Parts: sequence; structure tokens; C-alpha cells
Amino acid sequence: MEKIKQVLDAKLNIYQHPDFILTDPVCIPHRFTQKQDIEIAGFFAAIFSWGNRTSIINSATKLIQLMENAPYDFICHHEEQHLKRFLEFKHRTFNATDLLYFIQFLQHHYQQEDSLESAFVTEAFYSKTHIGEALIHFHQYFFSLPHPSRTTKHISTPLKNSACKRINMFLRWMVRKDEQGIDFGLWEKIQPYQLICPLDVHVANVAYRLGLLDDAKSNWKNAVALTQQLKHWDPDDPIKYDYALFGIGMAERLKF
Repeated sequence: MEKIKQVLDAKLNIYQHPDFILTDPVCIPHRFTQKQDIEIAGFFAAIFSWGNRTSIINSATKLIQLMENAPYDFICHHEEQHLKRFLEFKHRTFNATDLLYFIQFLQHHYQQEDSLESAFVTEAFYSKTHIGEALIHFHQYFFSLPHPSRTTKHISTPLKNSACKRINMFLRWMVRKDEQGIDFGLWEKIQPYQLICPLDVHVANVAYRLGLLDDAKSNWKNAVALTQQLKHWDPDDPIKYDYALFGIGMAERLKF
């Protein structure tokens, strides 16, 4: 395990670098300075994050442009006729039906709260060791309005043993703050040690090959198990190793 830590520490120094922003979906929220703009742009960029990263960035860019490059202002102040521009929008299986509900929910939320963080946090959350309950609460809250049944597939929940990779990645962006300026550290109620590693097929495969997981399944059980392993090396900020695991899996294809 000590050798594995040395490998991951070395890869962390390579991949947790400002240049990472340029080709990653995190570049979308980095276009903004206002907290709510960062939250909304980051949320959509994370939700779109499966498949080719160039395609993800292009879709998120198109969406932000449709929101006149002012996502928070658009969410709060748009009128019904402004929604027609989204009817042809599509990113893989995410289509206009899904997008219109997302916009409706975000408007509903920001009419009551000044940050998306409150959508995840309940009073019971503060005693929890990780954000599993927060993700369950968010899923229930997100779909508390009348909604299309097809749209539920775009927000994962631990209750279905989903790894919740995209939401966990979004939370990493919002909660962690690193010296390289990749993650924003905007939120204060959720702490970095409570985060769960964003586990997709690439990270799960690397973790399995390194002996950090018993199998290469990308599910909630393994996401929690991997995070517990990483906490042995950094109990305060275990998710920083996501950069190393992702870099090995995607950029190097396990060539290390």
C-alpha cells in the first residue's frame, strides 16, 4: 500500500494542475465569478459528464449560450416564451424535456435559497461521516415537483446503489479548495472529508488493478469502499486522489 500511495502521490502532482481545467468539464464553471453562476454552470457540466469530454464541453457551452451567458439571471428571471429556444437541445439521452424540468427546479430553488448547497444539506446531515444521506435528500428534493418520469434517470441516488459519479464530481468542485485553483471551495456546510470519490468505470478499473477494490464495479458500495481506502492516506481530503486515479485511467490507460 505504501508503494501505491507513492505512485498516486506522484500522479497527483502531475494531474492536479491548472492545465487540467482546459480540457475538463470543470472549465465551464470556471468561466464565471458569481457563486450562483458557478453552481448552475457546474451542475449542468457535471450532469452532462459521461462520454467524450469534448462533446460534454460543447454541450455545456451551447446551453450556457442559450442562457445568454448569464445562467443565474436567466434561471431567476426568464419568462415562458424564453424556453422555446431549448426545444431542440440534446446531449446524448438528455433532451429538452429533461432540461425544461431542470430549469423549473432550479428556478424554484433559487426563489427560496441563495445557494444550491442547501438542496443537499439537512439538519441530520451534520452528524454524518459522508454525504450519502445528502445525495438521497437531494434526489428526493429535486423530484419533489411534478416531473417527467424519464428525467429521474439523470439524477442518481445511493438508494439504487448508483456510484453517483456525476453528482459526486459536482460536489468535489463546490466543496474542495486546492492550491491549484481547480476545485472552487465555495461551500462551507459540507466538508471535504465527507465527500465520496467520483467513481466511474475508468477509476473503478484502476482502483481494482491497484488492489484498492475487490472488483471493478462502478457502484455506491465501491465508491464508499474506495473513499475509505483513500482516507488512510489523507483523512481530511481523501478525494484529492481522484485526480491521480482519473489520470491513470484516462490519460495513461493504466500505463504506469
